[in-house]
Amino acid sequence: MIPFLDMKAVYAELKPELDAAFARVMASGWYVLGQEVEAFEAEYAAFCGTRHCVGLGNGLEALELVLRAWDLGAGDEVIVPSNTYIATWLAVTATGARVVPVEPTTTGVNIDPERLAAAITSRTRAIMPVHLYGEPADMDAIMAIAHKHGLKVVEDVAQAQGAKVRGRRAGSLGDAGAHSFFPTKNFGAFGDAGAVTTDDARLADRLRALRNYGSKVKYVNIERGFNSRLDELQAALLRVKLPRLDAWNDHRRRIAARYDDKLVGIPGLALPRAPQWAEPVWHLYVVRSERRAELMAALDKAGIGSLIHYPIPPHLQRAYADLGLSKGAFPLAEKLADTVLSLPMGAHMPETVVDQVAAVIRATLS
Repeated sequence: MIPFLDMKAVYAELKPELDAAFARVMASGWYVLGQEVEAFEAEYAAFCGTRHCVGLGNGLEALELVLRAWDLGAGDEVIVPSNTYIATWLAVTATGARVVPVEPTTTGVNIDPERLAAAITSRTRAIMPVHLYGEPADMDAIMAIAHKHGLKVVEDVAQAQGAKVRGRRAGSLGDAGAHSFFPTKNFGAFGDAGAVTTDDARLADRLRALRNYGSKVKYVNIERGFNSRLDELQAALLRVKLPRLDAWNDHRRRIAARYDDKLVGIPGLALPRAPQWAEPVWHLYVVRSERRAELMAALDKAGIGSLIHYPIPPHLQRAYADLGLSKGAFPLAEKLADTVLSLPMGAHMPETVVDQVAAVIRATLS
């Protein structure tokens, strides 16, 4: 059996250090917003290349609280990708703002800057690009557009911790970066966790209040806040993993390169192609095929895991039926949803597994 993702391997690699971090937190008697969170925030900000990091409960709340800290709400518009996981949209609509979906480029999976520029109206307040599958969006172009129109930009970095655009880390490229540390991510906790990175001291200060019931001083609430705090245990465990992240991402790049080599030339199979200016971290290796169902069945028969990210675009989800966006509204996102297939990928996956996966795919499609 070849699992889509081996979730046990990281604990096997780091067991002594993770166990020691667990014991340290348990013995401390302090479990929320303490020294471990403060240390992690400093270390992760340094990793991303930002002045500030604010630990939060999860990635969705990281996106939402940034928008709330910018006072976005009813009557405002936020540009989002049509091709993304629904969390991106949920963060916007939770504030009362309106999502304005924009299609990806014709050759990739990330939001198209040219289409983005055309979608700006007098009500547009912010742009929320997603670095999907670990491939950075074209942040230089997006930031140029944002500056021209006076818009805020929050990066959705959930799948791209460590990715770079022209040498700069994702999470440092916009006005803020929202991070998810869900266990399946390249840099995952052992439960829900998230953070925001930014150079904006005022934004970071407000986020620290918003995450803690709108309070900076105990029992003194300066605004209506939330309960979204990175806990001490997850922070301690993430601190153990952070020094390994670059090496793990390098391994993912080797896996992706081997997939490129072994899958090239297979009829009807489109391979991912990152732009030259991007340094992806391959959270997922996603191919496209009109014969996806047949391909998934063959992989499953061979004991190889595969998944679809994502089978239904947000505009066709029942959750957004009230927007009246019927099938055909965003054909590029819909086409991707009908053809994408994620192959096994992970920082601890043996490179030779690629050969087995590729053999099944070639035999099925050739």
